[in-house]
Amino acid sequence: MSEMVEGAIQRKTRRRRTFAIVGALAALGVGLTASLAAWTDNEWVFGQAQNGDGLGPISTSTFEVQQNTGTDGAWTDRESEDDPGSITFTADTGALAPGSTAYASVALQTTSDSIAGDVTLGAAEEHDTSSDPDGLLFNALQLQVVTSSAEFTCNKAALTSTTTTSIVSGALAGPGATASQHLEAASGSTQYYCFAITLPADFTPATGYTEQDYMGLGVEPEWEFTSVSSAS
Repeated sequence: MSEMVEGAIQRKTRRRRTFAIVGALAALGVGLTASLAAWTDNEWVFGQAQNGDGLGPISTSTFEVQQNTGTDGAWTDRESEDDPGSITFTADTGALAPGSTAYASVALQTTSDSIAGDVTLGAAEEHDTSSDPDGLLFNALQLQVVTSSAEFTCNKAALTSTTTTSIVSGALAGPGATASQHLEAASGSTQYYCFAITLPADFTPATGYTEQDYMGLGVEPEWEFTSVSSAS
């Protein structure tokens, strides 16, 4: 066999082998221009909060308001309508009569670990109606509430003082306050309230009743302070 013929046979054999390899790669889904696989790297993070001098969970804050009625000299929680704090009213004349006024006070502040908040006084309700079953006296009384962030004596002078703010003035059975008072965080401020209940000298008995029907009656009004937390 001539060298020319032998060379042609060898070239055909190499081409068939090349085509066979290409066909096999194509069958496996491998392209001739395939690149090398990419490197991968993952990063994870998790959240914490600055808690004092260290780090810890991102936690909810605490909001808690306490009252001091002056009865026991302590700050306490009285959050149930069934177990309210007791404020003691002192009547000018020793017993409420037409034209006299009784006074009582209470103070509010946040606890040492609480954030700040705003407090609004609600309308008066009757805690116990056994001494005034028809609501005669409750509906005849007038109420004024004054407040200040500075401590003051709860008496007649406080009702017209330039250092106090009147937040309720009208019928005891009327609406509550429309303005709220701010309490700083962590017991940073105290809000003082003075309640004044008056039986007007010229009150008009309810239809079908006389002034004598009001003698010997008694009321136990109660109020709710609604507190809402704030950012500062």
